[in-house]
Amino acid sequence: MKKLSVTEIEKRFDNEVERFSNLETGQVSTMDAKVVLELITCTARAVKPEAKTLLDLGCGAGNYTLKMLSKVPDLDCTLIDLSQNMLDKAQERVSAATNGKVETIQGDIREIELPKNHFDIILAGAVLHHLRTDEEWELVFQKLYDSLTPGGCFLISDLLVQDHPEVNTLVWKMYAKYLTENGGEEYQKKVFDYIEKEDTPRSMTYQLDLMKRVGFSSTEILHKNACFGAFGGIK
Repeated sequence: MKKLSVTEIEKRFDNEVERFSNLETGQVSTMDAKVVLELITCTARAVKPEAKTLLDLGCGAGNYTLKMLSKVPDLDCTLIDLSQNMLDKAQERVSAATNGKVETIQGDIREIELPKNHFDIILAGAVLHHLRTDEEWELVFQKLYDSLTPGGCFLISDLLVQDHPEVNTLVWKMYAKYLTENGGEEYQKKVFDYIEKEDTPRSMTYQLDLMKRVGFSSTEILHKNACFGAFGGIK
């Protein structure tokens, strides 16, 4: 199936702002969303407690940044998203939660230039699965690595596939069961349909190997449940 274009994805998220604005529950379609939100931000604080600068990639309505500010206050925050509607909501919410600077950038990370050695923390929640080719994955990971300060961390929460086909089938059956239990069969089909149209996730091992290849000194696995995981690298 032909995947949706960047413009089509942007339009879809323009209409999803309120659904992505619940800090308490996270996304129902994402397994362990609330747990992972807490885990990733606690990890970032542990790695870089003196952090001053944050990049939230695919920030949506700002949940990851808000949770990060509850751990390390008054960060200077850079928010990137395809959807201007999401950015407007995120800027409103984040500006009320920090005395630091808040900058928003509307666009595609594949095309955005980032400053070198600038961000202490980079968070990427449910966004990298929109990357397509190996070249795009390497380009983005290298760009993010280069933009981190020494000792900075890049932490990911995302949809994943498995490297072994039978294991992949197993974990996606687990996810289908989770969706059906939480929203019924029609909801499960709806979620799987838009994943098929929109997403091209890679495995956790693929991404951890790529982190090492672009220069990260260490990598960490924080959480894994079926086809969702939280992990990252430290420069």
